[in-house]
Amino acid sequence: MSLRRPLLAATLIALVVSACGEPNRQTPGEPAGELNLYTARHYDADLQLYRMFEEKTGIRINRIDGKPDQLMARMQTEGSTSPTDVFVAADAGALWRAQEAGLLQPVTSTALTAAIPANLRDPQGHWFGLARRARVVAYDTTKVRPDEVDTYEEIVSPRFRGKLCIRSSDSVYNLSLVGALIESWGPQKAGDWVRGVVANMARPPEGGDRDQIRAVAAGVCEITVTNTYYYIRMAHGEDAADRAVTQRVKLAFPSLGGAGTHVNVSGGGVAKHAPNRANAIRFLEFLATPEAQAIFATANNEFTAANGVANPAPVDAYAGFRANPMSVTVYGRRQAEAQSLMTTAGWR
Repeated sequence: MSLRRPLLAATLIALVVSACGEPNRQTPGEPAGELNLYTARHYDADLQLYRMFEEKTGIRINRIDGKPDQLMARMQTEGSTSPTDVFVAADAGALWRAQEAGLLQPVTSTALTAAIPANLRDPQGHWFGLARRARVVAYDTTKVRPDEVDTYEEIVSPRFRGKLCIRSSDSVYNLSLVGALIESWGPQKAGDWVRGVVANMARPPEGGDRDQIRAVAAGVCEITVTNTYYYIRMAHGEDAADRAVTQRVKLAFPSLGGAGTHVNVSGGGVAKHAPNRANAIRFLEFLATPEAQAIFATANNEFTAANGVANPAPVDAYAGFRANPMSVTVYGRRQAEAQSLMTTAGWR
């Protein structure tokens, strides 16, 4: 994935327009009653949140789904006539890229700054993290002790030569993890870590996080790296085979630089030319409320992001880890460097 590639209008054909229809610009003088949402999150939990917001406010959500770069391309092509009110992405790096492209505007919201910790949002208010996930190790309990994977360094130790499954380097979650390692360790040690990942691979990267977890259970490898919510879905979902996998495969929460486990966010920001700016801010504030935070956790197995909001079951059983306090804003700034290290090392 090229982080600097041009955002061409040609990518727009890949967008999926939701049943809510094309966004519309509000006619001057028309009562506020809609919100135009461009979102790169595609979870059932989000649909539940949209319905709840509409019911509470009477504001209709017009939604367009797509990949982050596709949505950003559309916004750039639309320019000052863009109907976008809110841009949502499932990774802090994507939110940072939207900000760097000039597609988001800073907003001041007492509710948001009070609810969302400073390290989970842009300091100027261009975007706010609204749900957390940790990138951790899943390991085969019959072959690996938890103390063997309690730091990120141990993932690339000779102990796990040929015993690591991991998804591709174009996974934004891996890019953000390597960006965090660069920030914490510097490029030399982070580069050594990336080369260690390649050396320890049991197979070429393939599939998503749940595929890696299943591969550990099948004996293809002994450890993998995954986002927490994928594992929690498997452990508490309806698929009996996946539940059986999580009886053998467990999670370890490795520490980065002795400061805790790497955490990423999903979040959103107000579009630069938002025609319904007040509704956009109101929507983001709603997503930071305890009621909405609980839906992120119960319906999508993410960790809550807002201050003082407890994690409900079943997420609470996995929420006792120490989260690294690093600002998530660094992941975007470091992504180009992270991609370069991964490409050079042969992590495809």
